[in-house]
Amino acid sequence: MYTPPLFREDRPEVMEALLREFPLATLVVMLGDGMEATHVPLLLRDGVLVGHVARGNPLAGADGMAAVAIFQGPQHYVSPGFYATKADDPRVVPTWNYIAVHAHGTVRTFTDVERLRAVVADLTAHFEGQRAEPWSIDDAPGAYIDKLLGAITGIEIPVARWEGKWKVSQNRPLVDRESVAEALGEHPMGVAVKGRV
Repeated sequence: MYTPPLFREDRPEVMEALLREFPLATLVVMLGDGMEATHVPLLLRDGVLVGHVARGNPLAGADGMAAVAIFQGPQHYVSPGFYATKADDPRVVPTWNYIAVHAHGTVRTFTDVERLRAVVADLTAHFEGQRAEPWSIDDAPGAYIDKLLGAITGIEIPVARWEGKWKVSQNRPLVDRESVAEALGEHPMGVAVKGRV
């Protein structure tokens, strides 16, 4: 990922926080006949991304292949009209502010039913945990869950390298960063811009 130093984010805790808030990854793997991309929620567990795909998905056969999991956070178009300094200096152009994390590693796949059950239970607990009445895989008939587990492949990617990019107007004067945050209002990118002022 092209990341000028001003936009580079290296702090693991910041990148991991993005993954927790935006866990849907675009998982890209180079397979024999070209690149394959799949959108899949992944959880980070002790430096390993964990999830699953359908057995029919080409990524189910990607064991041992290099991969990059791309996580995108808040993003938004930035109009030149958002810049407070535009009134004094019209040399401004539109841009796009965004946050992204790339996690590189090698895919490990598995079909062991107990491991798959643990992954599905972990994913479910993670996403259901905020609900007043969370659903659990134990709420569904065991035979039904077993049948579905037979149709998926577990994915693990030990993260070997991280790349983080926070392009949130850091290249603009403080007054412009504040005016962009104000223009974006309640949009999550407004919070991101304020956080990096």
